[in-house]
Amino acid sequence: MAIPRTRPSAYPAILSYGFRPFFLLGSLQAGIAILLWLPVYYGRLETFSVFLPVDWHVHELLFGYLPAVVTGFLLTAIPNWTGRLPVQDFRLLVLVLLWAAGRVAVFFSAETGWLLGAAIDCSFLLAVVAAAATEIIAGRNWRNLKVLLPVATLFAANVMFHAEAHYQGISDMSRRLGLGAVVVLVMIIGGRIVPSFTRNWLVREKPGRLPASFGRFDLGTIALSAVGLAAWTFFPDSIATGVLLVAAAIFNAVRLTRWVGYRTLPDPLVLILHVAFAFVPVGLLLAGLSVFVPENIPMVAGIHAFAVGAIACMTLAVMTRATLGHTGRELRASGGTCAVFVAIIVAAILRVAAGMAPAMAILLHLSAAFWAVAFIGYAVLFGGMLMRPRLNSRRHSAS
Repeated sequence: MAIPRTRPSAYPAILSYGFRPFFLLGSLQAGIAILLWLPVYYGRLETFSVFLPVDWHVHELLFGYLPAVVTGFLLTAIPNWTGRLPVQDFRLLVLVLLWAAGRVAVFFSAETGWLLGAAIDCSFLLAVVAAAATEIIAGRNWRNLKVLLPVATLFAANVMFHAEAHYQGISDMSRRLGLGAVVVLVMIIGGRIVPSFTRNWLVREKPGRLPASFGRFDLGTIALSAVGLAAWTFFPDSIATGVLLVAAAIFNAVRLTRWVGYRTLPDPLVLILHVAFAFVPVGLLLAGLSVFVPENIPMVAGIHAFAVGAIACMTLAVMTRATLGHTGRELRASGGTCAVFVAIIVAAILRVAAGMAPAMAILLHLSAAFWAVAFIGYAVLFGGMLMRPRLNSRRHSAS
């Protein structure tokens, strides 16, 4: 007999699967945090956080919205990997409340004290790693334990972030460690879903050349990139770091071409995955070149190619596809969905440009506006689907 997707429950539908609360809350938090950021940046609005304004901004995107989306993805993908029922109902509610408590604790940490705020905030990712590891081990799905390594690294980076901000006054190394961990996660997960979804669509709609299968080239590229990002974390100004990052950019660009993204133009749901991954080599290249010509290409350009380009584009691509598939809808991008994709791509391009031309403040403002449109647009378009029970129509695979 087929394993049921969820167990019968008296809890609301939004607590029936991990993607439901975390995609909705993560998208709202991403949009609202950026709308708050510019007034905070210009001193027109104050937080009650011990963090400096720039640290609050970095933290709430890197350790606020991102862990929510990563958790939603993991808790939805793991049942497919293990054949077990998903984490739902009370267990899921506890995770949601931990995440929400972290957002409140960070915002009001000046009132509660930095250590209590850090403990509450960091407990979420620790609980996620524990819950995910428990499910993977119980399902004897040993090979997917490696996916938790970047998540555990993100947890360590969050702990380091709080410590750096308290003892040094501003975060530094922890920002790059957390960002690098998520970029590696994009390489690992993206390396599965981009060619897989591309292959499925091409076989059905457009027979011909298919994406290359995962092999030693992919494994070597991920390893090289991880080493380069680790060097960037601890030795960001080293010539060797620059060489590693540029080499990783080249290998990731080649990796992307092997997935024949140019053949997916008719389907925005597949195409956006390729566009999102393209920002990985762009970010690596900019980060590498910033070592050699920092006066022309500042480090912030590469950081935002990673954050607004690779990570934000990929999370919206995955959130959209998973929401449609796991709520029983057809895997087809509506006009609104396409607008969300265009908005986040434009936000990424403008933010990288703003990093290279800081005097042009209009670029920063426009990027923030397009970012907010993308994430709040997702919440508006898909929020109802996330809160209502799954349709009884035929299933469409999404993970």
